[in-house]
Amino acid sequence: MSDLLLFVESNTTGTGREFARRAASLGAVPVLVTTDPDRYPYVRADGLRHIVADTSVTEEVLRVAAELQRDGRVRGVTSSSEYYVPTAAAVARSLGLPGPAPEQVSRCRNKGAQRRVLHEAGVPVPAFEVVTSEAEAASAATRLGLPVVVKPVLGSGSLGVRLCADERAVAEHAAELLAHTTNERGMSLPREVLVESYVRGREFSVEMFGSRVVTVVRKHIGPLPHFVELGHDVPAGLRPEERDLLGSLAQRAVRALGLGWGASHTEIRLDGGRGHVVEVNPRLAGGRIPDLVGHALGVDLVQAQIGAALGDAVATEPRHRRHSAIRFLTADGPCTVGRPEEAVRGAHAVPGVVDAALYRATGAAAGPPVDFRDRLGHVTAVADDPDEAGAAAEAGIDRLRATLRYDEDRKQA
Repeated sequence: MSDLLLFVESNTTGTGREFARRAASLGAVPVLVTTDPDRYPYVRADGLRHIVADTSVTEEVLRVAAELQRDGRVRGVTSSSEYYVPTAAAVARSLGLPGPAPEQVSRCRNKGAQRRVLHEAGVPVPAFEVVTSEAEAASAATRLGLPVVVKPVLGSGSLGVRLCADERAVAEHAAELLAHTTNERGMSLPREVLVESYVRGREFSVEMFGSRVVTVVRKHIGPLPHFVELGHDVPAGLRPEERDLLGSLAQRAVRALGLGWGASHTEIRLDGGRGHVVEVNPRLAGGRIPDLVGHALGVDLVQAQIGAALGDAVATEPRHRRHSAIRFLTADGPCTVGRPEEAVRGAHAVPGVVDAALYRATGAAAGPPVDFRDRLGHVTAVADDPDEAGAAAEAGIDRLRATLRYDEDRKQA
């Protein structure tokens, strides 16, 4: 009788495909439960077993699990999509399987509720208010002090996050966010917006597994007013006291939120020796950070997450210590993609580059980034020295950038 591992939906980029592959490598049969398998091209390409069901309803996923028990033993339930982690957790608990606490995960996903818990626990966070109208948003911005960051209480991947310099910009962006009743997955959104003080300084993320800090990541953020992540360095180049401060802050935040099962991804701003927790995500990091951790430390976080869902013992101690870096390609203005194959070959030719890709086909239009969906490609590099890894990734991006044809270029051609 086969051991089955249910995946409730998937993320559309990054680790979704790897989740299924790691499950198979650990002897389990991966089964994707989804409302739309065509959302994930790898499903058809890999011949992944899948079942169509309404994944917005926990009872529907439980019904699928009950039917599958006739074919094998459902040994685990998880998700690589932040949107469906609460559903996967609820299903796992109902079946008596390993997973995070559904209540804590759901509370953590709501940025307003998360902030209240962290603030009450004494974990430093940006000053904030949760509002339900554009007028409330403008008033909150005045009280907090401009500029402020305005964002949805439920979201992912920098979607809808914007720095607003004045009350008018605050009100306009809040009105725009409040007008959305569902997100890009068709899930209902609360009529709430988070307004928070803008914390300057460098941005990092702390990758944890259970209660253990695996590594600290340096994040490179694109031009304001948006907060698109344009690169990561693993591990971050920090003094020991800074690394310890960030790790301790993340551990405090995870404990306060009642987490501690599996992977967590905590984003922190460090300014003048003081850290502020921006948010805690009860999942693996995106932005190909798990790949970087594997290259730099020999730790397979995807396999660890799958192993935890199956109830296996997992190890996340470093097996070696190198440095990895990723840089994402974005456009500076309206443009089209030229010949991606040549650009990718050129990036791979840079010493130290281990991976390069362009996400758009020849002739595809592009523009400046507003959120992660506007990233056009990436280059990953590995070296024994952090500066060498970063420089190689940058050089690879320069090769990819050469394929972009801006409007002025086309006019002159």
